[in-house]
Amino acid sequence: MPVVAGFAGSRGVRGALAIGLLLMLAGCGDSQPKAEAKPRPVLVTTVHYQQQAAERSFVGTIRPRIETDVGFRVGGKIASRLVEVGDIVEVGQPLATLDEADLKLQAEQAEAEFRAASGVLNQAVAAETRARELRGKGWSTDAQMDQAKASAEEARGRFNRAQRSVELTRNSLSYATLAADSKAVVTATLINPGQVVAAGQAAIRVARLADKEVAVSIPETLIGRAKTGTATVTLWSNPDRKYPVTLREIAPTADPATRTYLAKFSMPNADDDVVFGMTATLTLADPASDRVARLPLSALFNRGTGPSLYVVGAGGELTLKPVTVKAYESKEVVIAGGVEEGAQVVVLGVHKLDPADKVRTVSSLSF
Repeated sequence: MPVVAGFAGSRGVRGALAIGLLLMLAGCGDSQPKAEAKPRPVLVTTVHYQQQAAERSFVGTIRPRIETDVGFRVGGKIASRLVEVGDIVEVGQPLATLDEADLKLQAEQAEAEFRAASGVLNQAVAAETRARELRGKGWSTDAQMDQAKASAEEARGRFNRAQRSVELTRNSLSYATLAADSKAVVTATLINPGQVVAAGQAAIRVARLADKEVAVSIPETLIGRAKTGTATVTLWSNPDRKYPVTLREIAPTADPATRTYLAKFSMPNADDDVVFGMTATLTLADPASDRVARLPLSALFNRGTGPSLYVVGAGGELTLKPVTVKAYESKEVVIAGGVEEGAQVVVLGVHKLDPADKVRTVSSLSF
């Protein structure tokens, strides 16, 4: 049957061609390299630890702890004023002087009286000695002896008064120069040359540089934190540097207008950059609070072994790290450890990730 044989032969040829075509296609598929999987994009945030209790900041002013109005200890006419406002003065540096003419005359008068009292004392002592000798030989009476002793005692008293008068006038002469008793800055000048001042009258106002503090107004709800917490100060002129401060005093009563309490914090490490009158920011923190980080709830991943976070490495690798949860809030989780400060953690789609995946960050959120 030639027709049937021809039909069967054609079917065999067709089958052979189909098999060959499949083998060729399979060979072509094996020769092409497989494309590498692209890193998955993920949304991350940076871990930042801070005090669990929120810090409170207040605006304050740099002030001197001790600001004094110094004056002459004797009265007189101002001869010269040697400083101006803003001058830095050292210990013993003259600030102003008085006219010394009258003071020198008083000193000379006291010295003259002292010399006279010294001469009278010598005569009285000699008379007492002679009276004692005569009384011992029986050539003098008891009354003469008593009179000689009284005269000698009076001369001694006069001599002592004259001696003290000389010392006082010398001191008064030295008081004619008003000198600084500590390193300070002049904040006000209250006298001018030619002015007559009384003893103790304010002449120069100085503020000690060694005692700097910041004064702030504290609400009554934070008085406890001000007494027990930690405080730091930054200057508006240099916000990058912090100065530790300690509470020195707090007002016993509130200001009637603002209902706040005036608190003064000492600055033991204040340097020359801290100038009186500068504006500062005082920050109060609770020392008992832990340092925690706040992250979105969607960043947590739990496979049954506890809460964890996916940390993205520098090369896009993923690391699943367990964390310590401090508290859960409405939209955030508060962690107390497990990941380092500044770590990049995935905040969305963590249930679809695998530690073997490579990822790339497409954005960053701050919490």
